Amino acid sequence: MDYSNRDTNLQNISLTPTIEQTRAKTFIANVFLLMFIALGVSALFAWLFSTDAQLMSYLISDTGLSGLGKVTLFAPLGFVLIMSFGFRKLSAPALLGLFILYAIINGISFSFILLAFTSGSVLGCFLSASAMFGVMAYMGYTTNQDLTKFGRILIMGLIGTLIAMLINYFLHSSQLDYIISIIGVMVFTGLTAFDVQKLKRIGEGLEYDDVSASDTKKVSVLGALNLYLDFLNIFLFLLRMFGGRRS
Repeated sequence: MDYSNRDTNLQNISLTPTIEQTRAKTFIANVFLLMFIALGVSALFAWLFSTDAQLMSYLISDTGLSGLGKVTLFAPLGFVLIMSFGFRKLSAPALLGLFILYAIINGISFSFILLAFTSGSVLGCFLSASAMFGVMAYMGYTTNQDLTKFGRILIMGLIGTLIAMLINYFLHSSQLDYIISIIGVMVFTGLTAFDVQKLKRIGEGLEYDDVSASDTKKVSVLGALNLYLDFLNIFLFLLRMFGGRRS
């Protein structure tokens, strides 16, 4: 996702390197805190629903997915669109509430993954995704190279990946699915570095006298959403490649 339409109120100003670095670190720390909270919420609800037969019965009925089950599968996209396009109209608490609710619904939908794949493969892919995400986030934060052009290429790669996934939905090709998963991991690991660098620059450009605390919190929430999506997609694509299904 591009933040160009979210930070028009943020002005680049002349700051000493020390102040810029302090502001960037504070902003990035808040973004990562929100991201980790969302991941923790998702993991908690995924575990609760996958280990409790009564909770799972709310998602699966005798005839298949229940109404709630269908909502948990298809509602997440709606939440992302609402948060992205409603940025200016929504208050900071409302945006944060939507983010947490989104994390809850995602966690409920991930309970199906915990039931479909072995716990060992899920843990292995999660740790691998964590390592890859951590390395790329560090590179994005510390590199002096401008990743803007690189980010544009990754966005095009993301669009191509989505198109390929749609095509393969009808083809059911296991080989194409594997190739898509490899490309997906590459795209989202690259986007992690790109997003972190962009967030760092947003943090360095924050002028707290002109930008309200509410707007700063709102940008933090959307930044956390982006990183949350980057991590989840790395994890899910790794699981598609290496996840061991339960017999």
